[in-house]
Amino acid sequence: MNDSRDQAANVLDRYRTAVFDRNVEGVLDLYADDVRVFDAWNVWEYDGATAWRAAIEQWFGSLQEETVEVDVADVRTDEGSDMAFISAVVTYTAVSGKGVALRSMQNRLTWSLMRREGTWRIVHEHTSAPIGFEDLKAITQRQ
Repeated sequence: MNDSRDQAANVLDRYRTAVFDRNVEGVLDLYADDVRVFDAWNVWEYDGATAWRAAIEQWFGSLQEETVEVDVADVRTDEGSDMAFISAVVTYTAVSGKGVALRSMQNRLTWSLMRREGTWRIVHEHTSAPIGFEDLKAITQRQ
């Protein structure tokens, strides 16, 4: 890959494929063992790949016959020799076994990556959704 956009596309494409396939190992292969994840769901943080594995397994296990399509928009990258940052708006769409879109949500994603042993690994992930002033609820569709 020759530029940071290609690198970002590679990591994002691998993530998208692994999520669609419900491939826990494929997802975790993107992350460093010492990853720190600030996820938008339920838990304040996940410290390390073992904790993150449990969350991914729970997510995929909850899907039953569904798959999840991941789409990204407004991807921005900044890459140095050993450190890279990727931010994007991500749409997750649950799709039935018959191919029907059931529900979707969007959130904001930031990945900090470090090159370790020649491979980009996510060392920090931060996902979020804005909170509405009026009702204090997460806004899960971009406005």
